[in-house]
Amino acid sequence: MSTSEKKQAASIVWFEIPADKPERAKAFYSHLFGWKINPFPGTGDYWHIDTGGADDTPDGALMARKHAQQPITNYVSVNSVSEFSKKIEKLGGKICLEKTAVPQMGYFAICQDTEGNPFGIWQSDPAAA
Repeated sequence: MSTSEKKQAASIVWFEIPADKPERAKAFYSHLFGWKINPFPGTGDYWHIDTGGADDTPDGALMARKHAQQPITNYVSVNSVSEFSKKIEKLGGKICLEKTAVPQMGYFAICQDTEGNPFGIWQSDPAAA
């Protein structure tokens, strides 16, 4: 087992909720759970969600739906998107969107498990470009 594959806590660290009418979904989740939902600067269709967890940082996002069957996507923290992408394929999963940088934050990939369920993997890296 390589150093990057050592056992780690694989926690869900982010989620994205697609919506046909984001303002309607914002009102729903804000009133239901008391979540704070605010626009992400520089985008017209992506809003940060603060669920009120242990800190004031966003926990997820609300976004304009890109296609009719787009599901909620959960992101799991990993120490290497590249290594876990290989592992996912080895175990019979698929990589739907290859490793992508989020500048100064990290990298992600969108994957599919053996049952056809989508999920994301996330690697924090402030040097991402």
